[in-house]
Amino acid sequence: MATTWTLDPTHSELQFKVKHLMISNVTGTFKNFNLAVETDSADFKKANKIEFTADINSIDTNNEQRDTHLKSADFFDANSHPELKFTSNQYAVNGDEGILEGNLAIRGVSKPVKLKVEKGGIVVDGYGQTKAGFTVEGKISRKEFGLTWNAVTEAGSVVVSDDIKIHAEIQLVKQAN
Repeated sequence: MATTWTLDPTHSELQFKVKHLMISNVTGTFKNFNLAVETDSADFKKANKIEFTADINSIDTNNEQRDTHLKSADFFDANSHPELKFTSNQYAVNGDEGILEGNLAIRGVSKPVKLKVEKGGIVVDGYGQTKAGFTVEGKISRKEFGLTWNAVTEAGSVVVSDDIKIHAEIQLVKQAN
């Protein structure tokens, strides 16, 4: 029997990091995102369906001017593409570690990606809810998704790197069947 899990948003976060001027990382988050998981078993050995969406307008890099630029047509084009979406097609598990494969769609461009998943565990909380925790990490090329804006400084340094590191701390809640 299938088990459905939903996101516990107060105990989950989605971050990304990108090199700025090729000397340091800038960290951003998506404040509004959703995740639904369907598994064949309560131990996550087989996940039938994993769907994730993030609201582009919820992007936050702790700099309003930069956030506005990221939402513009130079980057995510939030007016035309208000969300990014990941849909899984395979989840391979070995102990508490796994590889999640699927398609990531950003700005109308869908590409296959692989993400490393580490299961933190499954517990019953003080309210009787079964919760599962995961750390998810990966790296994508922003240019492959049409986020091609860039600039070069007078000294010849690239302003924004192509590689984007993804880091998510996810807590799921098991739904009653």
